[in-house]
Amino acid sequence: MRLFVILLLITQSIFSQKFYTRTGSTGFKASVDAFEPVQALNKSTTAILTKDGEIASQLFISAFKFRLALMQEHFNESFMESNDFPKAVFRGKIENFDASTLSGSKDVTIKGKITIKGVSKEIETKGTIHKVNDKINLATSFDLSPSDFNIKIPSVVRRKIARVVTVSLDYDFSEKK
Repeated sequence: MRLFVILLLITQSIFSQKFYTRTGSTGFKASVDAFEPVQALNKSTTAILTKDGEIASQLFISAFKFRLALMQEHFNESFMESNDFPKAVFRGKIENFDASTLSGSKDVTIKGKITIKGVSKEIETKGTIHKVNDKINLATSFDLSPSDFNIKIPSVVRRKIARVVTVSLDYDFSEKK
């Protein structure tokens, strides 16, 4: 019983120090001029941000929505193999971040590890974070290379898809109470 009470207190203190979102927006563009735009948006990214800047996010690959259903099908089945690798995960830290002193807008550096298709890669990017009332917004974009994550682009469409994909995210965090 004592162990249960200790775990309950630890859990409450951990959760009371976090902000979260389940409706974070993550998008990407892999378009090449003169061809059909290759881009998609996922509006169901889950992310947690601690008051000292630790951040973790997870999204389901199959939740990316494309303008064309056929693109979405190829993306999930051929490129991302979302049945075998259903999630993408990021774990990192926003440098020099303290939620208790945050007011207005601030440029930040985010460092961490992104895992896609079971392959992890360290990344660093610049972003903007700002606090409005009880919410914290984080916005950033960064470039990834599909080849870094063993994403094979068939030769038939290789010219139609950019070699570097621009990923953008926009998360509105609420305090977990």
